[in-house]
Amino acid sequence: MATVTHVTKITHHSAINPCSIFTSCFRNSLVLVCYLMLLLSSTISPSFGLSGVGEEDENRGSDLYPEILRDEAVARLHQLGGVSDGDGYLERTFMSPAAVRAGNLIREWMEDAGLRTWVDSLGNVHGRVEGRNASAEALLMGSHLDTVVDAGKFDGSLGIISVLAALKVLNINGKLGELSRPVEVIAFSDEEGVRFQSTFLGSAAVAGILPVSALKITDKSDVTIQDALKKNSIEITEENLLQLKYDPKSVWGYVEIHIEQGPVLEWVGFPLAVVKGIAGQTRLKVTMRGSQGHAGTVPMSMRHDPMVAAAEAIVLLESLCKHPQDFLSFDGHCKSFSMESLSTSLVCTVGEISTWPSASNVIPGQARSSSLDTAKFASLLKWVTFTVDLRTIDDMGREAVVYEFSNRMYQICDKRSVSCTIDRKHDADAVICDSELSSKLKSATYIGLKRMTGAAIQDEVPVLMSGAGHDAMALSHLTKVGMLFVRCRGGISHSPEEHVLDDDVWASGLAILAFIETQM
Repeated sequence: MATVTHVTKITHHSAINPCSIFTSCFRNSLVLVCYLMLLLSSTISPSFGLSGVGEEDENRGSDLYPEILRDEAVARLHQLGGVSDGDGYLERTFMSPAAVRAGNLIREWMEDAGLRTWVDSLGNVHGRVEGRNASAEALLMGSHLDTVVDAGKFDGSLGIISVLAALKVLNINGKLGELSRPVEVIAFSDEEGVRFQSTFLGSAAVAGILPVSALKITDKSDVTIQDALKKNSIEITEENLLQLKYDPKSVWGYVEIHIEQGPVLEWVGFPLAVVKGIAGQTRLKVTMRGSQGHAGTVPMSMRHDPMVAAAEAIVLLESLCKHPQDFLSFDGHCKSFSMESLSTSLVCTVGEISTWPSASNVIPGQARSSSLDTAKFASLLKWVTFTVDLRTIDDMGREAVVYEFSNRMYQICDKRSVSCTIDRKHDADAVICDSELSSKLKSATYIGLKRMTGAAIQDEVPVLMSGAGHDAMALSHLTKVGMLFVRCRGGISHSPEEHVLDDDVWASGLAILAFIETQM
């Protein structure tokens, strides 16, 4: 995220204990087991599902609105999924031709729901109804209209279309003007960050955390964000970028509906979940340097091989993230560290690894310099780099894991006589969803599912953490936030295989309708 990205270098001698740092002490492993069972199984029936519900919807009253909340919503998801810059695959990046066409289509659907619409100077598409009190704090809702490359049809789009379907139902019933506060739907122009490698451009601008310098960020063709907007007849200056920020006093809260992008809801057999928070994230770039040599002539005992050091460090990282209680301890200096929340939310990924010179018969070297002398020296070196993506809902726990990994990695490097550095590329704190909004979303979920099934729901609505980033992270700097997850098949996302059942789209629409009705 452009607004929270920092680069910090941690060398062998500069790792700092962040609070003496958590030298270990996880509570009883039984707590973890019980927590996981409570979260994922004990109160949730694995057989709960909505398949076939639609077969009898005509007999269940007019409050289900399947023709709008399911049939039309699903048709619109597929229609929007066909708006692409790619030939044979879905791709919509910030202010691309397809993104502009998608924004125009969404604007038409907003107007169809009875909303007043406009496009702001960062390409965000807005639709708003004032309700009975235009001066009251507004409820913001929405998600992003951009996609990754070779994307699925539901990521982002579902959160826009489900809300518009619910508002259309209220408009048809003549109740849209009875809302006690304004409701505004925003289709954010960029969340994925594909084109400019800077996530949350649209929502960060609304939240007031997008720096003016972001306008000069360039894509691979050296086109700046400012140029991309100007090409689409949107003139943006430093002054009107600052004017995009909403006054916090004018906003009541932000709610986002999003596919889960994970397998838990399908595993427990439930269509919807309330989100308790969005994981904080740290991204590291690790570089290890050793001595380059011939693969056949340097004895094993005399090698300074960064590749095997990197392999050992990566396996260490996996063990640390799977079983943090075996590595971390508590020395009494820090009290905000929760072993429970860390153990149940920590995930770590090594997504990239590269080596020089990357030849099968070379113990991997570095020879990249304009200086001949430096190049001759560098040619004796071999380097390996890899990235680390670390996420958890517990910010202090995340710092403890980074510290522990750094210390143990330096021990590996010392043992193998290689040098190592860690560049800290990105940090974003976790976001905890508002308890009031979460409670209202949970109640709305019960109401929506009761309407679908015709009976009270006995199962507990799951409460999940989001490991993926969402526009709600940026909006949390402006107002309180809440999120609702929708089940997706196989937990697959960012892929053409991404899929949501028609009845789950319907369930999300009914839940959002029930939530908005609390604002009547």
